[in-house]
Amino acid sequence: MSDVLVSQDGHVGVVELRRPPHNFVDPTVLRALADAVESLDGDPDCRAIVLAAEGKSFCAGANFAAGGSVDEDGGGGGDFRSSARRFYDQALRLFGAATPVVAAVHGAAVGGGLGLALVADMRATCPEARFTANFVKLGIHPGFGLSVTLPELLGPARAADLFLTGRRVGGEEALRMGLADRCVPAASVRAAAVELADEIAAAAPLAVAAVRATLRRGLVGRVRSALDHELEEQARLVATDDAREGMSAVFSRRHPTFHGR
Repeated sequence: MSDVLVSQDGHVGVVELRRPPHNFVDPTVLRALADAVESLDGDPDCRAIVLAAEGKSFCAGANFAAGGSVDEDGGGGGDFRSSARRFYDQALRLFGAATPVVAAVHGAAVGGGLGLALVADMRATCPEARFTANFVKLGIHPGFGLSVTLPELLGPARAADLFLTGRRVGGEEALRMGLADRCVPAASVRAAAVELADEIAAAAPLAVAAVRATLRRGLVGRVRSALDHELEEQARLVATDDAREGMSAVFSRRHPTFHGR
């Protein structure tokens, strides 16, 4: 688990993703994250979890296969469908955790990285952070359960804005629209997340567990169903010329030209 560091201070656990600078995640790394969260989830002394990352980005995307990141670097190679399925099986484990999670989003949360940030109940961030559902700019469909989590968090109209444009949202706008819960200087993001987690951990644990279970009732089932649909759409679209153009454009650092085929 060299890519994931787990620590605990009192009733707050910290799971840190350590693949700097951009913390791309693949099925193996996401499994390590899920294992770490589940290990803390099974500890009765752990009442809140902080999900953090080392490096420039919080998480710049999902790497479904050995060829690269589908979200940021384009990626390819291998069997997309089977690799993506393994990836999403681990994502579902993260959604199934019973312990409240606070994400410390200190940098870019792109594509699957945005999906990872939305596993959490709350998010601390900074003005320099960037939240991006950039899938349409790559010619593919959103994943990581975002078709459920983003509209439920922001409402359908704001989710459509982010999904259909693929635009970047900075930390201050994220706070205004409800995508983040705290916006602090970059050096203080993790401390702000720990402070939120400490507030949760100081409350009555049985009551916290009951309230959170009520608030997230049915979420795992909704995400599971969404993941099945998202995977089918991603597998269909990743084979199109538009997806190849979008991914090539990212590699070449140019604007893509899409033709709808």
